[in-house]
Amino acid sequence: MTLAAFDTRHDPVELTRALIRKPSVTPVDAGAMDIVQAALEQLGFACRRMAVEGIENLYARRGTTGPNLCFAGHTDVVPAGDLGAWTHDPFAAVIEDGKLYGRGSADMKSGIAAWIAAVSAVLAEGEPQGSLSLLITGDEEGPALFGTKAVVARLLEEGERIDACVVGEPSSMQALGDTIKIGRRGSLNSWFTVRGKQGHVAYPDRAANPAPVLVGLMSELAGHRLDDGYPEFQPSNLEITTLDVGNPAPNLIPAEAKGRTNIRFNPGQTGAGLMAWIDQVAARHAADSGLSITVEHMHSGDAFLTERGPFVDAVVAAVERTTGLTPTLSTTGGTSDARFIRAMCPVLELGLVGQTIHQVDEHVAVEDVHRLTATYRAVIRAVLG
Repeated sequence: MTLAAFDTRHDPVELTRALIRKPSVTPVDAGAMDIVQAALEQLGFACRRMAVEGIENLYARRGTTGPNLCFAGHTDVVPAGDLGAWTHDPFAAVIEDGKLYGRGSADMKSGIAAWIAAVSAVLAEGEPQGSLSLLITGDEEGPALFGTKAVVARLLEEGERIDACVVGEPSSMQALGDTIKIGRRGSLNSWFTVRGKQGHVAYPDRAANPAPVLVGLMSELAGHRLDDGYPEFQPSNLEITTLDVGNPAPNLIPAEAKGRTNIRFNPGQTGAGLMAWIDQVAARHAADSGLSITVEHMHSGDAFLTERGPFVDAVVAAVERTTGLTPTLSTTGGTSDARFIRAMCPVLELGLVGQTIHQVDEHVAVEDVHRLTATYRAVIRAVLG
């Protein structure tokens, strides 16, 4: 079957271009969600806008029976950065030499457009068995507090059922379909402040230097082996991401020292357990030094794994049929909104090649957008029939 062997009411490339032309840099929507809603309403979806703290979110559903297959994605993008370094205007959606340039082309406006076009193709052939839904947010690239997380909480309160979800993040590594994300590690950021007493370096007995205390605390945390890994996951790791005393003078003992760590952890750990461990170590260093140490945490989500089963197997088979590749099932990379959706249903990530995401001259191959549409079409048929 050729990629043009089916008719669609929505062209995935032109829909992607329309979305790119809306500079929806988090938390600004710039009209991107209106484009998605209009396209879905043309296909008979009932659309609900769920604005939370100024963030635009959309939940759309077509059908009332189960199973309910959901697609999740985000219309927000990161800033373009140095505009002078771009070959083309990052929001002009220029196509050149078979490539579509623009901020959000890979991450992940093309994924949303491809799914909508795939739904068009499926509906042109007949009604699927069950329901189709989309959960689209404008807060994935930002704090992620008022987007998918908030919508999932509301849907759970309302008793909405989603049976399986495909997140359209650019999961592929080198070629479309070579990788499917079936899990993600958890993430924990921790901020440390050690308070001492400022003084002259020549009179240390009159001061209390917080810097050595912070260094000792950070050294113990970084030197601790959290675990040896978990099935399908690499070992958890703690990284020191900043150390700062903000001291402009060479002869001044600072009054305060600050640091930050990030832990990416597998299902063998929990955010709550890691926070308790860090707090315990910090309290011991505070007691030993006699200085005040405060710790603040931001737990972005625990690790999760979607086990092999009918849903994963159906998606793998669909990818094999449309791309000729057997995808690697991976849990690598950072966090995504899949960490919130897993509270409702099995979830995986399948999308374009992510080599240029967040970069200057972010782009995708036009042919890959069409191939992703064909793959999504096969996924819908494989899951819903």
